[in-house]
Amino acid sequence: MEKVEPVSDQVRTVRAAAVQFQGVVGDVRENLRRLETLIAEALDRGAEWIAIPEFATSPLPFLPDAHRSVLPPENPAVDLLVRTATQHGVRIGGSLLIADGDEIYNRYHFVEPDGTVHRHDKDLPTMWENAFYGPGHDDGRFATADGAVGAAVCWELIRNQTARRLRGVDVVMTGTHWWSVPENWGGAVDRTFGPLAQYNRYLSENAPSEFARRVGAPVLQASHCGEFATDFLLVPGMARTAPYTTRYVGATQIVAADGTVLTARNTAEGPGVVVADVELGAQQPRLPIDDDFWTPRLPLALRLYWHQQNACATRYYRDRGRAFGLAAAGRA
Repeated sequence: MEKVEPVSDQVRTVRAAAVQFQGVVGDVRENLRRLETLIAEALDRGAEWIAIPEFATSPLPFLPDAHRSVLPPENPAVDLLVRTATQHGVRIGGSLLIADGDEIYNRYHFVEPDGTVHRHDKDLPTMWENAFYGPGHDDGRFATADGAVGAAVCWELIRNQTARRLRGVDVVMTGTHWWSVPENWGGAVDRTFGPLAQYNRYLSENAPSEFARRVGAPVLQASHCGEFATDFLLVPGMARTAPYTTRYVGATQIVAADGTVLTARNTAEGPGVVVADVELGAQQPRLPIDDDFWTPRLPLALRLYWHQQNACATRYYRDRGRAFGLAAAGRA
């Protein structure tokens, strides 16, 4: 492979870690306890940079208990990140649901060793995530003592607008909550969705590498893992749902700026921590960014799924979800 030339004066090698997490829906205290154990493992293995997942305080199936994970801006999860960063001299980041004013956001928090907290609100919720929070509007670029840090969350990794806004950063911090197709809808559905499930798994496992090649920066990717059951919204504005059993897909991984996977833990392997030495610093991107909305060519079925769930969940958020989340965070 042809060597990629650095374009940043911040190039240096650091020990990075990413956490693969299996949580309990809505139980923030227990989830923080589990996260703290995994963070301690990363610290014991010498990590200077640590990525924890999207929705770090709770998995987010479409279930009532998930609303309990919405927190005010000042909360124990952010306290954990700041305490970890300042006590151990590390950089750490992950996202959680935050009630801010009259809205709820999927807010990524990146904390420097001096306690400085940078924030990025995910631009577009994915599918039933729309039931829990609204879109953000910032660029996700942070000026830090270690250079330019970018934040991108889950399906932000497969949209060209994200790659465009983060070109030139020295490192990208990200996390996913990427689920698969239903596994409980019978043989006919399994046969129909089989190719889609395979493609979705491929997409989830390769998104960080493809993103790194287009941005020209290493990617630290943390994931959820395990099986889960959820309700599935059927029609916008109607309460009818279908039971949906599935699992998280993808991999927790650390990827070099040229797209090389330095270390990875597939979600099928369960909770754990991956650690690797990675070279930070912006490099010449290996791939161009085109003008399409999606980076990959998504199959029609996946695009229809995206639009159908977006429509159902956005209506739910407007009618009930926002009020439930604000109440949980004490903002109602």
